[in-house]
Amino acid sequence: MTQENAPHILILGGGYVGMYTALGLQKKLGPGQARITVVDPRSYMTYQPFLPEASAGSLEPRHVVVPLRRVLRRCHVITGRVTSIAHADKRVTVAPEEGEPYELTYDTLVLALGSIPRTLPIPGLADNGIGFKQVEEAIALRNHVLDRLDIAASTTDEHARRRALTFVFVGGGFAGAEALGELENMAQYARKRYYPQIGAREMRWVLVDAADHILPEVGAEMGVYTVEELSKRGIEIRLKTFLESCENGHVVLSKGRPFDADTIVWTAGVKANPVLTESDVPLDGRGRVSCTPELRVTGLDDAWSAGDNAAVPDLTADDPDAVCAPNAQHAVRQAKLLAKNIAATLKGKQPKAYRHKYVGSVASLGLYRGVAHVYGVKVKGFPAWFMHRTYHMSKMPTFNRKARVVVDWTMALLFRREVVTLGRMRMPREEFRRAATTKH
Repeated sequence: MTQENAPHILILGGGYVGMYTALGLQKKLGPGQARITVVDPRSYMTYQPFLPEASAGSLEPRHVVVPLRRVLRRCHVITGRVTSIAHADKRVTVAPEEGEPYELTYDTLVLALGSIPRTLPIPGLADNGIGFKQVEEAIALRNHVLDRLDIAASTTDEHARRRALTFVFVGGGFAGAEALGELENMAQYARKRYYPQIGAREMRWVLVDAADHILPEVGAEMGVYTVEELSKRGIEIRLKTFLESCENGHVVLSKGRPFDADTIVWTAGVKANPVLTESDVPLDGRGRVSCTPELRVTGLDDAWSAGDNAAVPDLTADDPDAVCAPNAQHAVRQAKLLAKNIAATLKGKQPKAYRHKYVGSVASLGLYRGVAHVYGVKVKGFPAWFMHRTYHMSKMPTFNRKARVVVDWTMALLFRREVVTLGRMRMPREEFRRAATTKH
């Protein structure tokens, strides 16, 4: 069979599931056995567990992303956004960065579109909030926090100073707690060494969550420890509290007095990519692709799915209706099995069911601080932080990126943390525009 006549496998999404599925398929299938296409709005995969360290300067942001074209050498990579899926016709519509949308046909479909932030219609959130799911957001947030320190140290306006030094994080899961912990740690480091004009108690860090506990993934006891640890650092923990409004940076919570803040970070959960609703594949009640234990889309032999956008039955749970949680631990393992199962079916073999008992979670709360609940063992402090780094370094794709991450950590031990802000990068033409419009 020639390359042109080989079955076309179309993978929608280049995140962890999409990239690892494509990587597995290009290893298991020869050029004459399949053509593989990957479609994603970005030309790289982001390893999200390392975003907090990238935002705090412990890791170079480029080292937490993997270029798709570099690792998927036998795949066709398209940088574009999927806008609709018509599986009955085996056709999807792709909108590229520039130019008109076009259609792609396929023989086998892999839905690995992942998730997007789950937001609420809160006044001011769209204009003033920032997410924490992509490397661009991590870089922007780091620059923004350091830029606020510059402003606070340079202004004589007390209201502007208080507003600049107030940082609000909404959502007490992994993303919120880790991002806040790392950035607060970085900001305090910068303040002590480079901003003598800012007092120790002037910075205000607030974590808001609607639940009565944070970090539910590590268990109630470790969640309580996390609250105590963050509170010792002067961080305000607002539990059973909702963000009601943040128009023009004026933060109104369901409890307590309103206040102003220049920094509002939204990490309150995720939802399956909404483009799935523009498809004819079966979805569950939460908009995720309904799957069999073999990672096949329910009722379809030529469509597969895994990761955050998939409802995969959890065969290790007591509840027969339980599905796997949308986390990195399941995504890592599902992606590898997905590649094996697709390759097996193309060779006339039977796919295997996904079965993985959740072993626990680890979380970093800043340099040398962390919590973990693994195999029933509860760990906190430096050992948990070290477990977090070790586990995620082992799961970082490609030896190249693993090596770069280790080098970054080693350099951080030998030299002081970089706390320079490149916030002006968001408007790189501003100085040139001023020069060009100045009267001569």
